[in-house]
Amino acid sequence: MRAPSPADLQRLALLIEAEAIQLREFVALLEREEALLVAGDTDALLTLTKDKTDRYRQLQRLADDKALHLGRLGRSNADASIRELCAGLPRVLARWDEVLELARNARERNTLNGKLITERMQHNQAALSVLLSAANHPQLYDAAGQTRPTGGGRILGSA
Repeated sequence: MRAPSPADLQRLALLIEAEAIQLREFVALLEREEALLVAGDTDALLTLTKDKTDRYRQLQRLADDKALHLGRLGRSNADASIRELCAGLPRVLARWDEVLELARNARERNTLNGKLITERMQHNQAALSVLLSAANHPQLYDAAGQTRPTGGGRILGSA
């Protein structure tokens, strides 16, 4: 394990700052996703899904870069390692605390949105089941609005 140079610490600080910015934007996307799920706006959800996937990939690249940088310094990609390296950098530690809080917030919102999606899918499945059931047992009405039994008539195209 080598002692980090000022450039190493600056690189780590920049990665943490970039991660905080990306996480703030990711949480904002999750908040929009929640609102769209509640509103049932599926068209807007499709557009948002692409943005969410792109943002997630950017966050993953940043996390990978940070892990690689810490590995080069002989440190693990863990909270304790970052706190040790940034012990004399209170602003960087504050930003790191923000990253951890944003990550918790994102995880909670993503879990909630997953539950909302599951609820929506169950509702849609129930509605689809009702429609399919009705399609298999059509009720025909006479001129007076009374139901009448199906079948028993001549099949079209038969003699």
